Amino acid sequence: MLKKLVALPLIVASFMFMSVAHADHHGMKKDIVDVAVENGSFNTLVAAVQAAGLVDTLKSKGPFTVFAPTDAAFAKLPEGTVAMLLKPENKDKLVAVLTYHVVSGAVMAADVVTMDSAPTVQGQSVAINVDGGNVMINNANVVLPNVKASNGVIHVIDTVLLPQ
Repeated sequence: MLKKLVALPLIVASFMFMSVAHADHHGMKKDIVDVAVENGSFNTLVAAVQAAGLVDTLKSKGPFTVFAPTDAAFAKLPEGTVAMLLKPENKDKLVAVLTYHVVSGAVMAADVVTMDSAPTVQGQSVAINVDGGNVMINNANVVLPNVKASNGVIHVIDTVLLPQ
């Protein structure tokens, strides 16, 4: 019974996210940025992408794979970290953190589970670990895979990835 009570909100959230992710806009599927904006669970990520000047890049043709941390993931960072990264003088650090969440190409979950690492746009690779049905990117759990966008795919994660 407890498993059902825990699983139900995840299933409902998944369907809510998928309905936004697959929504059409004038006959065109939404790009990665539009999907994130409309979902409402990625306000911090969207603000960071805007502050870093990466909106146009993530709205471009791609394709991209984005490991997208939720607002709750950003909230787990030490107090003041997000505010520090959003300052104009720290734009290079912010760009490094954000591009560490992006892999070139559309890498679907079926492909991710066959990999042990993936090179990011930032230059460093992320580690991929599959244990049963759980997929981890570094120390982040993939909580919702394969959210399709017109220019790639989003895998929702529960922890912000930080490059070394």
